[in-house]
Amino acid sequence: MSAKLSSNAGETRNFAASIVQSKTFQNTIVAVILFAGLLVGLETSKTLMIDYGSILKFLDRIVLGIFTVEIALKLIAEGRRPWRYFTDPWNVFDFLIVAVCYMPMESQFVAVLRLARILRVLRLISVLPRLQLLVGALLKSLPSIGYVGLLLGIHFYIYAVLGVFLWGGNDPLRFGSLPVATLTLFQCVTMEGWADIMHTAMYGCAKFGYDGMEHLCTASRGLPIAAPVYFISFIILGTMIILNLFIGVMMNSLQEMQEERAKEAAENALGSAGEKRREILALREMASTMADRLKRLESKP
Repeated sequence: MSAKLSSNAGETRNFAASIVQSKTFQNTIVAVILFAGLLVGLETSKTLMIDYGSILKFLDRIVLGIFTVEIALKLIAEGRRPWRYFTDPWNVFDFLIVAVCYMPMESQFVAVLRLARILRVLRLISVLPRLQLLVGALLKSLPSIGYVGLLLGIHFYIYAVLGVFLWGGNDPLRFGSLPVATLTLFQCVTMEGWADIMHTAMYGCAKFGYDGMEHLCTASRGLPIAAPVYFISFIILGTMIILNLFIGVMMNSLQEMQEERAKEAAENALGSAGEKRREILALREMASTMADRLKRLESKP
């Protein structure tokens, strides 16, 4: 009897595992996640909620039910060790989002519920391995990015202080104080309108950039040589060198993540082979025990 139950449990586990690992199932979950994101977007329209609110809520319940079935299948696929499902952080993330979505809509946690429904779109990361790889590389690169950010902060600080000293009176709107100068340099590093800022520094606020705001131009001072050197050097160092360090750090972390994934895959393959070998040995031992029992039964008169 126990052997039959064990066999049925094994068949159920294998059936659930085959479903979870199938490409069709994974593509279906991706489509449902995208559909869930579309539903949340549609619910932002008051007109649609008035006309089709009940339909949208019904569809949302269907989506939640599909996610629940997905988690149940993954738990069943783990067999007698369902806790292994929670050893994967992405599975924990999926489980928490689905669990929060079961909160009553009219409860005091309605804001949390809405946030969880929006975050369901992030489940694409958990079902698409390539996205997991990119997110893992990003997290792995955070310590190195911190040092690059520190270097970028020093770069901004030096140029902001210099900009206040050189053009604080000439261009008070952009270099009147250290925080304002830092914000102006951030605009320059994004390559947005930096040429107009440079021209004001080159020709003075009385000749460029302060039309209609002449009362703010109290100390016009143009530096036709220093201004191009200042802005061009800042953009080259900030955009083309320091920011490229971020790309280098990310690429290095991505390569490390790919190597780690390949190593984990090899270890899992070895572990799976070892587990299968142990199962075969256990089955052989069970068969040997049953054969001995049959021999004893046959030998009895």
